[in-house]
Amino acid sequence: MTQQDRRRIATGLAEGRSYAEIARRLDRPTSTISREIGRNGGPSDYRPERAHQAAARRARRSPARSPEAEPRDRKVLEVEEGAVEMAVGMGLPKMVARVLIGLWLSEDGRLTAAELSRGLKVSPASISMAVGYLTQQGLIRRERDPRRRRDIYVVDDDAWYHSTVISSRQTLAAAEITKAAGQTLGLDTPVGRRLARGGAFLERISLDALASAERWRDLPP
Repeated sequence: MTQQDRRRIATGLAEGRSYAEIARRLDRPTSTISREIGRNGGPSDYRPERAHQAAARRARRSPARSPEAEPRDRKVLEVEEGAVEMAVGMGLPKMVARVLIGLWLSEDGRLTAAELSRGLKVSPASISMAVGYLTQQGLIRRERDPRRRRDIYVVDDDAWYHSTVISSRQTLAAAEITKAAGQTLGLDTPVGRRLARGGAFLERISLDALASAERWRDLPP
């Protein structure tokens, strides 16, 4: 990225433009802009000259790579960072998103906590928090390796099915509580009607989602 590009990023931030808008102006992936801003002070403290100097220092420290490997490595990095950005936008905490995408992009979808910690360059405690959340949501599962006494975290073809079922059942439970509250307060009151109607809506949506998950569970790629 040139210094002129970085000045245009700073101008876009000053104008209050989104990362996507800045990316379109520079004809770059949004993930590239997000990474550039995030590693150089964030949107409130981005300085183009300082960012350019930091990039030059990183380039001097980085080992040389073969011309054939560089485009592929860059492409994988951009896919990974774009996917993490998408997951964060959907509501996942960033560390949780990084662990999930790291598993999705691993060769066989199976990594130990130590492998995740090394690959993401974060502490084992951060990995433990993230995998606990992902396991609870059904997005990954835990397998035990009895010979080496370690856990292996797995993401497979049923991950989205299990996650959808867990989420839909949670919504269905909320719907039942909301409907019951509406009945208790009385359907002849504004609050009672509002709760009952909201509960009925959540109930129908969650039941539809459960039925759809079963119908499409074995959908081929």
